[in-house]
Amino acid sequence: MGGADIILNYFSRSSFITIFVLSWLSIYFITSFTILFSRMSGLGRWQKNEQSALESLLMGAKTLPNNSSLHKCTNTKITKEKLNVCMSLAEKNSTSGIVWLNIIASTSPFIGLFGTVVSILETFSGLGNGSNASLGVIAPAISEALVATGAGIFVAIPAYTFSLLLKRKSYELMGTLDRQCDILMSLKDQIGVTKI
Repeated sequence: MGGADIILNYFSRSSFITIFVLSWLSIYFITSFTILFSRMSGLGRWQKNEQSALESLLMGAKTLPNNSSLHKCTNTKITKEKLNVCMSLAEKNSTSGIVWLNIIASTSPFIGLFGTVVSILETFSGLGNGSNASLGVIAPAISEALVATGAGIFVAIPAYTFSLLLKRKSYELMGTLDRQCDILMSLKDQIGVTKI
């Protein structure tokens, strides 16, 4: 019996709830990888731009490049309050997607457990209707029911890992922006109201 036959056989014996739970977990799994790849590439480009802007400020430039997140905050007089607002907006943008990864990581095991409990209840319900109640009948049914719990854990682990990776990338980016703010505030006294 091939792998495809085993999977088809499993789904033919599964209840609607089990199939629903496994479909839900599949969507979660795909969503986790989609968030990771889209956010990692976006944060990588953003970090590269901000690092380049920071280096130009360190080399003595008096203006920020247009592609810097803080550029719009330096069009008029630089104030700590304006920089804080820009930093808050940047932090919000840099951490988008992390909440969804945390939701997926925390709910996946419970969704899988729900599928397992429903499958076990159906198994025992079927046994109570006069079926053969031997260990040879119960063990495979419970084993198949535990697939949903395993799938929930399988989905939660990468989602949690991806969440931590994106938090780290966001932290690095915010550190770069924070250093830019420090330099801009020190330049403010030298430049005054001049456009930076």
